[in-house]
Amino acid sequence: MIPESIVVGIVNVNRKRDFSYPSKNKLDLKELLTSGKSGNFIQFLEKELQPFIDSNFNTNNAKTLIGQSLGGLLATEILFNKPDLFDNYIIVSPSLWWNDEKILRSNLIGYDSKKSIFIAVGKEGEVMERTARELFKKLNTEKRENTKEFFEFMENKTHGDALHMAVYNAFEKIFKK
Repeated sequence: MIPESIVVGIVNVNRKRDFSYPSKNKLDLKELLTSGKSGNFIQFLEKELQPFIDSNFNTNNAKTLIGQSLGGLLATEILFNKPDLFDNYIIVSPSLWWNDEKILRSNLIGYDSKKSIFIAVGKEGEVMERTARELFKKLNTEKRENTKEFFEFMENKTHGDALHMAVYNAFEKIFKK
């Protein structure tokens, strides 16, 4: 179903730090003391990891990012601020509540490259479900001609078990011919 791929998993020692941008929300800062350094992690992806992979392996230009929860927040941040880092974005149960949902009020930086964006959320409560739908609606409103967008509400899944089925479904939508 998917093209031949190189899968890169990154062991992370502090996802709260690396997957969140700076917040001004007092509860965010209290609950996630080390948060707010996603810029460093994104720079690592762009300046070190992607060049390393491209120079050491036989790659093409197609790159897919999968992020769930805070990883979904990070994937959304990359999509909004550095969209050309990846071609396909699979965003599952994104923690868009972060920093009073500010990312949903951000503008998406323009891009010309072809994109596929798949957003999924399980039965995870009003805030998680609403913000995932709002992200899809925002992207659909600002949709570019070269972008395919998909949304899936996974009514029988929760925050803890939506990822695997969502990724499988995303692969079907994005790669199946």
